[in-house]
Formats: sequence, C-alpha cells, structure tokens
Amino acid sequence: MTLKKTSSLLVGFSLVLFLSVFMFLAGCATTPKLMTESFYVPARDPGIELYVRNKHPEGMTTFGPEKIVLFVHGATYSAESGFDLPLNNLSWMDYVAQRGWDVYIMDLRGYGLSTRPPEMSKPAAENPPIVNTDVAVKDVGAVVDNILARRGVPRINLLGWSWGTTIMGGYTAQNNSKVERLVLYAPVWLIKSAPPIGGGGALGAYRTVKKEDAKKRIARGVPAEKQQELLPDAWFDAWWKEAVTPDPVGAGQNPQVVRAPNGVIQDLQKYWMSDKPYYDPANIAVPTLLILAEWDADAPPYMAQTLFGNLKNAPVKRMVMIGEGTHSVAIEKNRLQLFREVQLFLEEPK
Repeated sequence: MTLKKTSSLLVGFSLVLFLSVFMFLAGCATTPKLMTESFYVPARDPGIELYVRNKHPEGMTTFGPEKIVLFVHGATYSAESGFDLPLNNLSWMDYVAQRGWDVYIMDLRGYGLSTRPPEMSKPAAENPPIVNTDVAVKDVGAVVDNILARRGVPRINLLGWSWGTTIMGGYTAQNNSKVERLVLYAPVWLIKSAPPIGGGGALGAYRTVKKEDAKKRIARGVPAEKQQELLPDAWFDAWWKEAVTPDPVGAGQNPQVVRAPNGVIQDLQKYWMSDKPYYDPANIAVPTLLILAEWDADAPPYMAQTLFGNLKNAPVKRMVMIGEGTHSVAIEKNRLQLFREVQLFLEEPK
C-alpha cells in the first residue's frame, strides 16, 4: 500500500515537473530576448543633446512604420521612470518590444539624461521659465527625424503622456505625414479648476518636487482604502528612485528632489488656464486613441471628452477609460490594462 502511494506521488511529481519545464521552455520560446541601446540625438539648437533609449527583439533591425513607436514623458518626470520601469520584471517598453516592435523613449532637454540648460545650474529665481511646449515640439521633431533616417521609414507611431499629449498632439497637427498613429495617454485640455502643478505667481527657470509631494499628487482623488492596493509602497519607492537618479544635483540634496523646467507651467497659464488651446485637434489627420483612468485628478475625464469631440478629421478615433487608476496608471496595479488597450489600437489592421 505504501509502495503504491509512493509510486503515485512520484508519477504526480514527475508530471508536475515535466509541465513546469515545458511551460518554462515555451515561455522562453515565445518571449524574445531584447536588445537595448541608448544614444544621444543632437537637438535643433547647438549644445543640446537629447537622450534616447531603444528596445527591440535581438537580431531584428528592419521594421515597418506600423511597428515603430516613440514615447514622450510629461511635465515633471523622465521617460525612463514612466515607460521603462520594470515592475514585476516587466516595463511598458518591454511589453511592446516583446511583441516584435521597435520602441523608443526620449527625454526632452532639462529632463532625465538629456542636456540640462545652463539656467538649471543657477538658482531658479535668477531666470525665467525654460523649455516650453514650442521647444519640446522641436525636440520631438529632432528625434522623430533621427528615427525615420535610422530605420528608413516615412512615418512612426507617437505616444505622449500628460503634457506629452500636448507635445505629440501639437507635433502631429503640423506633421501628419510623419505619423502613423497617435496615442494620447492622460490627455490634457482646457482647465476648469486649479491645476495640479504651478498656478499663479512669479515663475523661476525650474521647480523642485520632493518624494512626499509626488506621492500626495498621485493619491489625489483615490479612496483612502484603495491607495496602498493601487500603488504599493515598494512600487512607489522603485519609481521614485528611477525618477530622481538621472539628476545628480537633485539626487544629492537632502531631502532628494526632482528638478523640472517651468516652461510647461508658463504654458499652462498662457494656454490651458486661459481657454486657449495650444493646437487645433482638427488638424490631426491620423488614427488617434485617447486613453485615461477613472481617478485622474490631473487630467480629469472632461478634458479627454472635450478633446475627443474636436478630433474632427482623424480617420479613426477612440476613447478608452481604465477603471481604478490615476494620472500615473502606467505604474499602478492596472497598468497591464493600459498596455493592452494601447497595443490593441496600435496593432489594429487598417
């Protein structure tokens, strides 16, 4: 009796082991190894270098326009912290590249690993705001042209987050022929109430953000009992480390801070708080996705809804809302919903 039981247990264990090994090997076979490359692209202005990171399946160097995408960040944090943060061993860049895509992220000047303008080496109050949306659009244009030449294609896909939606929307409105599809994640539009950053008063060249302030901003509008579940402390700490590390000056302060140019705040006052759009959505003539989250207090749903109605000439337009998420849903528990919905749109046949 004991021998039979032992034999049964061994058979069962062997079967489980076989299935585990099979599933592991199958996973290795279907998830390609990724090649990561970092480089700098000269901006249109002398002395400015723009940091770019690229990921794609190892061994692949040829991609059609429909399989290339460039991400740009928002008003405060670098591209890496938003798009290439490996939570549970997977970043958004990884997710896209593993599907056979050529994926790029970039830091605008003054952010992340790109050149910090000389004004950021002085006290902020000594200079007016730097790096406004016009400058950001110009930086995106330099990187887009570099990718077009690098891959020998006429167009690529663009994705912007937060302020990045204004940058990518504004760029596309002027350069439809260079854009395959457009994704606006947490889209910004005309502001009805006090903005989450900036506001009135004199502005210096840049601003600083402390860790505790960043956490409070993310938690705005989230029910108290959902906050820890939405963004666990370990995930937030990993994100903050990624956000603060690229800037030795900010990282070296006590407490540590992220430094960000104030040109975007100046533009909030000039455009979005003054009922004056920076660009006309009717000039966008490519398939466009607006994607947002339920608890986004920085770019509330009314912004996306208004913008959606003004996309009058996009041949395809879609608006998707992710439940239980904030302005930073890309680093929260429902991040995979965001990734999947964006990928579904990008890969949809024409």
